[in-house]
Amino acid sequence: MGPCQDSPQLPPTVEQAVENHSIDELLGDKGYDAEHNHRLCREELGMRSTLFPTRRKSKLSSNRSWPVTLYRREMKRRIHRSDFGQRWQAESAFSRHKRVLGCALRARSWPMQQWECQLRVLTHNLMLVAVA
Repeated sequence: MGPCQDSPQLPPTVEQAVENHSIDELLGDKGYDAEHNHRLCREELGMRSTLFPTRRKSKLSSNRSWPVTLYRREMKRRIHRSDFGQRWQAESAFSRHKRVLGCALRARSWPMQQWECQLRVLTHNLMLVAVA
């Protein structure tokens, strides 16, 4: 509810997604780049790969060019060869969804907000099918 950091929202979301579908590789934005998120996805949920653009540190804070931790180091090595550049397609879909259906939820209670989100996604998907 309200503005907050994205990183704490990753574990419950990914755990729920893995219950419904196996996930081999997880792509996310840099708000999720935390070693505990990499460990959760790799060690506990069995994902092969996690790719989040690394957060840039100021040049004054560190002279290291490579991360110290295992998963962040591997991610930095792989991110240039990945298909992460296709993120614009997801951003385009979110933008279109907000333009057509609005960017704010009207429901006030949390259960109704969840229901409204599901209806909005269903409506958006039906609109795409109707156009095709």
